Amino acid sequence: MTDTTVNPQSLPAGLVLAPQLPEILRPVKIRRGFVGLMRGHPTVAIGGALLLTLVLIAVFAPYLGTVDPTALAPAKRTRAPSADFWFGTDVLGRDIYSRVLFGARVSLTVGLSVAIFASAAGLAIGMISGFIRWADGILMRFMDGLMSIPPILLAIALMALTRGSVGNVILAITIAEIPRVSRLVRSVVLSLREQPYVDAAVACGTRTPMIILRHILPNTVAPMLVQATYICASAMITEAILSFIGAGTPPTIPSWGNIMAEGRALWQVKPYIVFFPAAFLSVTVLAVNLLGDGLRDALDPRMAKSL
Repeated sequence: MTDTTVNPQSLPAGLVLAPQLPEILRPVKIRRGFVGLMRGHPTVAIGGALLLTLVLIAVFAPYLGTVDPTALAPAKRTRAPSADFWFGTDVLGRDIYSRVLFGARVSLTVGLSVAIFASAAGLAIGMISGFIRWADGILMRFMDGLMSIPPILLAIALMALTRGSVGNVILAITIAEIPRVSRLVRSVVLSLREQPYVDAAVACGTRTPMIILRHILPNTVAPMLVQATYICASAMITEAILSFIGAGTPPTIPSWGNIMAEGRALWQVKPYIVFFPAAFLSVTVLAVNLLGDGLRDALDPRMAKSL
């Protein structure tokens, strides 16, 4: 388009040009890319920075002034935090600082693994149940049966059938989280399968698996990504609860739940034994929740702040 101007003298008699009105609304600035996402949604930046810091702490724990987290030193037990023992020592003389940093590996591994496995299994069950009508009744009744049991009780029951290990903890929590994911995906698929483009694909003779992969699956990624962050946070809390009550990882494996369980008897006189692992667990869950809230705002067009 070209900007054309009209000469007032060339207008017919009795006609005048209308005055130019001032701009009332500011032009919308569309921010794209990673930098635009960080600026438009600071909760994503804060949560992602915290989570990245904790991941780096877990990965480089052996190089951050730590010692063997399982090394016993009875002569140095229940030492208060000092320059020699930054977080103090527990009842067996083990360095709490080293145990907390190495315990981040267990919690992050459990949280991320459960989020991935539960999201993958729930996504498959939810898409099949939401798009194939005859399978909906069978799969959802089974999911309803699992959801009728509190997740922590279901995880405890599953752990009672196996021996304590990180892999079994991941499996138990994953089974308890799958129904929540499948219900979410099913609700999304139920609304998507009534869209005109799905009807057009069916009319063209497209097979059901191709419709699910091409038209249904891409539209479930955004809500699934947000749900995966909440599952990650819930899995870390559940793992800490299982370890705290003795139904999770073995006591020989340093985890935040085990550290808090070993220090609960001395909570009133040696609160630092419980405080430091609890603080790290709270910060980690906060970081994941902030990341999830920010992604929800960024991926939901109804909550776009630039409009």
